[in-house]
Parts: sequence; C-alpha cells; structure tokens
Amino acid sequence: MSNPSIEELQNNDEYELIVELHHSQIKEFVISRFTENNLLIKIFMYYQVIMVLLGIFILTRGIVLSYRGISEPLFYSLGALAFSFTILVPIHELLHGISIKLTGAKKVHYGAYLRKFIFYAEADRHVMNRKQFALVALTPLIIIKVVTLVGIIVFWHSVWIYFFGMVMAVHSLFCAGDIGLLSVFYADGYADRFTFDIKAERKSYYYQRKNT
Repeated sequence: MSNPSIEELQNNDEYELIVELHHSQIKEFVISRFTENNLLIKIFMYYQVIMVLLGIFILTRGIVLSYRGISEPLFYSLGALAFSFTILVPIHELLHGISIKLTGAKKVHYGAYLRKFIFYAEADRHVMNRKQFALVALTPLIIIKVVTLVGIIVFWHSVWIYFFGMVMAVHSLFCAGDIGLLSVFYADGYADRFTFDIKAERKSYYYQRKNT
C-alpha cells in the first residue's frame, strides 16, 4: 500500500496533524521527547550511558598513559574527537540522504543551523511512513556502529582502538536527534503515522490516521 499524499494528509478527515516542527527547533523538540515515557527512548538512554562511560574511560586512560610518557593513546583519542565533530558530521548526513533516496525520494537537500550544531537531510514534500522513517533515522547509527566495531576488533592490539572506540562513543550523541524524532512513531501505540518536510518552510509535519 502506498503512502497517502500530502493533500490527503492535510485535507482528509481520516488524518490529523500531531506535530508541526520548524527545523530550528529540532533540538528543543528532541529534548522534550527524552522526558517522555517511551520504550525506544529508554532503550537508547541505556545505550547512551554505556557509550558516554566508554568515551570517558578512553579519554581518561589516554590522559593517564600520557602522564606516564605514552602519548599515542591520548593523541588518537583527541584525533577521534576532531574527526567526529568535522568529517563524521557530513558522513552522518550523507548516510541519511542515501537512506532517504532508498525510500523513493527523487532529490535530497541538506541544511544546518550551525549556532545550534543542528544538521539535517530532507526530501521536499516526500511522505514517509514509520518503517521508511526508521530506515532513515537508524542507518547512520547502525552503519557507523558496525564500522567502528570492526575497527575495534581488527585493531584490538593497536593504538587505533582508541580512535575507533572514541568515534563510536561520540557518534552515539549525534544519533540522539534521530532517535527523538523516530520516537514520535512509537508513542501512544500508534503505528500508522506519516511525516514529510516542506523545504520552503523549513518544517517537518507528522500526521496520524485517526482511530487506529
């Protein structure tokens, strides 16, 4: 079954608008989502705690070893931080863009609010259902997780383990926004929800089918 069109979502009494989100407000919206009782959020929070502890451990160990005259672990850890906040950001958004294309979008646009460190990929007026949005939201998390895990395994006895471990830990922070937005589809027991972006308005809209 194909997704309803934007006109159907907006004008058909079968659907109702549940979220209208300007892209500059994504950070505030995501923070509000993380205060709600949502299973997806809870699972991600446990994962996030583990990743934060991993990052703290790697950085602390690097500092301790540096004081002992072994500077490479700290150097690779700091290099991972620099990589994560520069090169990894466009890689993350490019993975979103590729997955959006896989849902059938013809063209993907990228944007950012640098002051808030918000970056996004969107397909103008392209409607996605829950499964499609889950693909878009989770693709960077899964792919970069797999790549860093492989790096950790391959370089287990090398100083590069600090690099891949730190990238894994930091990237989990980047995925908080994706999980927060995805949680809209897993709240209140609703499965039949849809979303689309209007590029000219810089807004995302979320609709649900009534009485589902």
